[in-house]
Amino acid sequence: MVNDLIKEDLYRYYGSTSFKSFLKALYRNPGFKYMYFHRKINSTRLTFMKIIYKIILKHLSIRYHFQIPTAVEVGGGFYIGHFGAIVINPKAKLGKNINIHQGVTIGQTNRGNKKGTPIIQDEVWIGINSVIVGAITIGNNVLIAPNSYVNFDVPDNSIVLGNPGKIIPKQEATYAYINRKV
Repeated sequence: MVNDLIKEDLYRYYGSTSFKSFLKALYRNPGFKYMYFHRKINSTRLTFMKIIYKIILKHLSIRYHFQIPTAVEVGGGFYIGHFGAIVINPKAKLGKNINIHQGVTIGQTNRGNKKGTPIIQDEVWIGINSVIVGAITIGNNVLIAPNSYVNFDVPDNSIVLGNPGKIIPKQEATYAYINRKV
């Protein structure tokens, strides 16, 4: 199961799941490297290896400024476009084929009728410096434009623009934004 998720992530980056692509991704790509160890922590039962993976992940978290706790449920084909200042609440749920960029915050709201954390479904592209907060659901095939603030439910096949966010229905919202879907 976890090896399948790692292969799906690798395919999103390189269009291949070969050993050569794996080594290239592990050496050159901060997003893949981070998620590789993130997924390994959740899959191993050996305490010693779990400790080693946690140390490596902590180092990568500091180096690349990713705060993606191991409790976050992340589907296959997760793609981090650029490293830097990505913060995700441990209770958030992310589906398959998610693209995320630097400066993104996926967080919790502690009061009001949207108290809780987001659920992000499949094929969602999240632009630079976007903020997604509260017990909301982001539908399938959604593009969240850079610098958007989203604290409301977003239906399938939509684009969200601005602060406050505005929903624009579009059938192929992520067409040409999400490549090599798994």
